[in-house]
Amino acid sequence: MATQRTYEVMFIVDTSASEEDITRLNENLQQIITDQGGTVTKQENMGRRQLAYPIGRRTEGHYVLFEVDGSGREIAELERRMRVNDQVIRYITVRVDEDRRRAEKFKAKRARRASKKGFSGTATRGGGASAGTKAAGEGQES
Repeated sequence: MATQRTYEVMFIVDTSASEEDITRLNENLQQIITDQGGTVTKQENMGRRQLAYPIGRRTEGHYVLFEVDGSGREIAELERRMRVNDQVIRYITVRVDEDRRRAEKFKAKRARRASKKGFSGTATRGGGASAGTKAAGEGQES
């Protein structure tokens, strides 16, 4: 079996589709993913938004984001189905597991550096008015 990878799939649905159609489309796409052996870990309906540029005389679309764990086979089938579906205006799939792993590595490295330096969280320089400026300001009378 191939290794499990994490993908983010974002697609834009035509605004002429009703809420029921969008819900049915989401369920169908999730069913395709599970039939192919993947799992949908997150589904986010981002709602109706303006497009960055017109697509086929459309200026708005309904955005949906899926986070999918799988081998890649289900992504190929999902993209094929979205390509032939008239309701889906655009879609994009991004593999995010490597980027997340790299970000966690940098986060751990940053935490190790901070613990080595003994960062206490208090500022020692330039942290507001010093005692010398207060004393100079008190000596002046108008």
